[in-house]
Amino acid sequence: MRVAIAGSVGRDHLMTFPGKFTDSLVEGSLDKVSLSFLVDGLDIHRGGIGANIAFGMGALGLNPILVAAVGKDWADYDAWLTRHGVNTSHVKISTDLYTATFMVTTDQDLNQIASFFPGAMSEAREIELAPIIAQTGKFDLMVISPDDPDAMLRHSQTCRQLGIPFGADPSQQMARMSGDDIRLLIQGAKYLFLNEYELALAMQKTGWSDAEIFEQVEVRVVTLGSQGVKIEEHGKPTITVGVAQEKAKVDPTGVGDAFRSGFVAGLSWGLGHERSAQIGSMLATYCIETKGTQEYRFSKADFLARFTQAYGAGASAEIEQHVQPTLIG
Repeated sequence: MRVAIAGSVGRDHLMTFPGKFTDSLVEGSLDKVSLSFLVDGLDIHRGGIGANIAFGMGALGLNPILVAAVGKDWADYDAWLTRHGVNTSHVKISTDLYTATFMVTTDQDLNQIASFFPGAMSEAREIELAPIIAQTGKFDLMVISPDDPDAMLRHSQTCRQLGIPFGADPSQQMARMSGDDIRLLIQGAKYLFLNEYELALAMQKTGWSDAEIFEQVEVRVVTLGSQGVKIEEHGKPTITVGVAQEKAKVDPTGVGDAFRSGFVAGLSWGLGHERSAQIGSMLATYCIETKGTQEYRFSKADFLARFTQAYGAGASAEIEQHVQPTLIG
C-alpha cells in the first residue's frame, strides 16, 4: 500500500514546569493573562506532525512518502528519517528559510502550552502533488496532517479530484482555520482524525452538529486520551480500543502522532480498524514513555510481548508477520 504523509516538519523545544499551570490562573482575570513560567528542563528534538507520523510508520518497517516543506538546515534531519525508512525524495527544501520550530511547556499534570513558528512550512502551499504521483504512482492513501493551511486545503482538493482516499487530520491547525476551511478540508475524507476537544471545536467553528460532521466522512477516529479511542463507521458498530499500559508518563508530546502512525500502518498491512487502533495505541504508549517524539525504540519481541499483554495472543498473532522494527540509533 502506497501511503503519503503530508504535514509539518520541525524542531521541538520541550520544556518542563514543575508545578501546575492552573495554580497561576486567576479566576475573573483570564482576559488579561500575563505569565512567565520558570522551567526546569529544555530538550531539543526532531519533530513536526508529518515527520512524526512518517517516522512511526518507518519504525514499524514501512516506507511512507513524506510530503512537506523544510528549511535549509534539513540535511541531518533528512539523513535521520531516511535511515528510519521514510521516503524523503519529494520534500521541498527552502533556499531562504529554516525548518519550523515548535516550543511547548508541560506541567506536572501533563497539561501543555505551546507555540509554533512555521518558517519553511509556509512554502508547503507551493507543493504540487501531481508531479510527485507521476514519479511514485498514485497514492493508496494520503494523510493530510497539520501543515500550512493553504497546503492542507490544496492537498484535500487534489485528492478529491484524483480519486485518492485521504485522511483529514486538522488537529493543531484547528484553532487557526476558519469554519469554512475546516468544512472544505474534511468533506469526502475516508478518515477523519480528531480528539474529543477538537471535535467540539470543529462543531463550534463549522456550525455542523456531531452527526453532520460524521456524515461528511467514511470513518471517524476520535482519540479519548487515557480512555483510548473510538472508531465510527457508517452502518457498523462503534469500535472502542483501550490504551496499552505505560511504564511511565514522561511526556505527552507526539502521542497522537504516534497513534496515527500505528493506525495507518495497520491499514497498510490490510488489517481492520480494531487491530489498527491497537497498533496505534501501543505505539502511542512507547511515545509517552519517552522524551521526544521520535526517540522511542523497541524490538519486535518487546513490541509483540507488550501487545499480547494489552490485547491478547490472538491479536498479537495477527500482526506478528508485519512488524519489522527499524532500530537504528
